[in-house]
Amino acid sequence: MKSNGLIKWGALAVAIVLPLVFAARSPLLEWRDPIYILAGFAGVIGLALLLVQPLLIAGTLPGVPSQKTHTWTGFALILAVIIHVAGLWITSPPDVVDVLLFRSPTPFSIWGALAMWAVFAAGLLAIARRKLSQRRWRIAHTLAAATTIIGTVVHAWYVQGTMEVLSKGMLCLLVIGASVWALRRRRAWRLFSRSKGPAARSSSDQF
Repeated sequence: MKSNGLIKWGALAVAIVLPLVFAARSPLLEWRDPIYILAGFAGVIGLALLLVQPLLIAGTLPGVPSQKTHTWTGFALILAVIIHVAGLWITSPPDVVDVLLFRSPTPFSIWGALAMWAVFAAGLLAIARRKLSQRRWRIAHTLAAATTIIGTVVHAWYVQGTMEVLSKGMLCLLVIGASVWALRRRRAWRLFSRSKGPAARSSSDQF
């Protein structure tokens, strides 16, 4: 069991660190301001955190309290998004305004804005969890999380920046694969059934 846990953590570390290493070695960094570089790496870290989140909620990572860590990782993701957007705002305010208002001519920006608002919605839902019924909360949170994942992956894939193509593609595929696997493991589709039986309300874990 211990060796199996080490393998899981090691594989996760490689999946996260490898894209960061390749991005740090990008020749494009020579032409960028420090604020822009910080914003870019915040985006990469945000993408990496999206790999951690479904693994936590599915209880795959040994040695950590999955639900509590999932919550704190979610807020770390929101912080990464804020740093990413704030850094880009400092370097080019008009472009960021266009993105936030969904009027940017670049498709990847639209996907990024969609993911940003979705992750903010997921965070607000986490704060307001006690004010909603369990089933409604889980439906809303699952939809917000799924929108965040899809929007972020599409945004990251189409951005031609410091991330190296192969490592970025690997990370994007892992995020999608882990998320689909976690949704299947949690049987998330039952949330959208009209059934009020035990299967529809048995679990109170987050996603």
